[in-house]
Amino acid sequence: MQYDILIIGAGVAGLYAALNIPTDKKVLLINKTRPWECNTYYAQGGVTTARNDADIPIHINDTLEAGAGMCNVEAVRVLSETSQEVVRDLMARGFKFDTAEDGRLLYTKEAAHSADRILHAGGDATGRHLHHFLLMNNPHPMLANATVIDFLIEEGKICGVEVVYKGERKVILAHQVILASGGVGSLYRFHTNAYSISGDIQGICAEKGIALENMEMMQFHPTVYLGNQSVQKQLLSEALRGEGAQVEDEDGYRFLFDYDPRGELAPRDIVSRALFDYRRKTKKQIYLSFREFDPAYFHKRFPNISANLRDMGFDIPKDRVPISPAFHYAIGGIKTDLDGHVEGVKGLYAIGEAASTGVHGANRLASNSLLEGLVFAKRATAALLNEPGTRCSTHFETGDDPLFVEGDKEKKEQLRRIMWKHVSIVRTTEGLQEALAEIDAMLASPIGRMLRLRLMTAHEIVRAALAREESVGVHYREN
Repeated sequence: MQYDILIIGAGVAGLYAALNIPTDKKVLLINKTRPWECNTYYAQGGVTTARNDADIPIHINDTLEAGAGMCNVEAVRVLSETSQEVVRDLMARGFKFDTAEDGRLLYTKEAAHSADRILHAGGDATGRHLHHFLLMNNPHPMLANATVIDFLIEEGKICGVEVVYKGERKVILAHQVILASGGVGSLYRFHTNAYSISGDIQGICAEKGIALENMEMMQFHPTVYLGNQSVQKQLLSEALRGEGAQVEDEDGYRFLFDYDPRGELAPRDIVSRALFDYRRKTKKQIYLSFREFDPAYFHKRFPNISANLRDMGFDIPKDRVPISPAFHYAIGGIKTDLDGHVEGVKGLYAIGEAASTGVHGANRLASNSLLEGLVFAKRATAALLNEPGTRCSTHFETGDDPLFVEGDKEKKEQLRRIMWKHVSIVRTTEGLQEALAEIDAMLASPIGRMLRLRLMTAHEIVRAALAREESVGVHYREN
């Protein structure tokens, strides 16, 4: 099984990369589970774009301000300056963003944006529509329900990957590999991610000595309904607050203005910490109220949120919904340059949420994530198509360490509780040290490879959080 290019992951970044690779290349997409089970599918907000050239410096400034001084300024410039190009490309290929009756694109505003510049599709189903469009236009074969469990590397060159497919370990060789596998959501007890997103690839990187960057920067979405029974919780999009939804306590008091003059439109890290702090101090339940919405408009603009909440017993927009922050997005990841190259391994690239270009700094600006996946997928494919692929001489055998052992499931749940308790919205030195000790103890115990990879990723997150003693962006230390 020899390919020119392997793409690991089938979200927005992986699929847009595939769309930009010609069919004379032998390409295989490898997807961990069903093709639609990814974070892109569940993205509610939209695709940020500079509305015009005059908006570029304003979008750049908004992104830098949200990033709390830690953004790579050049990466942010590339993101904004390329935004109109990728949006036009999608539309030229046939993708339909929501428009007014006269055909004008509809832009909306979300927290920490100073202008209406976010395009959506299907109301609150932008990710779903975009993902379906990219899947339908993917020109290359896909191997679904295949889990990457190792990288094949020879003398600093990528040679392929080892996967588990239909219960068997297989070697798949390639001259170039793109990592577009997403973040780490399933490491946390409460999260908004697809269930398959568990940081396996970052764990392999940690194991191989491939640089990970800013792993302590984990973003928590402030408005999530935790009452549903699934591990993945019901996200209540940033766009709701951008269009008038209000955060209040059980007495109807809008306390966010006590923390920031922007109230509901403050950046996610500020709103999440405000909810955490207010609940801790007052013990009061916190709600998201939709009373300012016209019912007909709400159901048209947010059809999926409306339907999901109705199925859970809420009469929206009449009822308010109890909310809590939950893990949402991994800002840090596999260190890359602005063309997706992974440091130290020739032929290896990373894009999307799995990568760390520095574009988000210490806090991602709302709806910059789908845009990032598009922009840097386009740059990475342009780079790899102009570079020679690797040539490896080693004959690779599959590993023989067990993938799972008895007790792994209980330890996986223990890890999720540890990460939520000690490595979430507010962190302490004592809590982080306790988390690291518990993770190290599990790593030293008999465990399967899949759990080991999760633990390796968690170890890197905690280690980075301990190393950064000052609070910045989403990383908040009480001591």
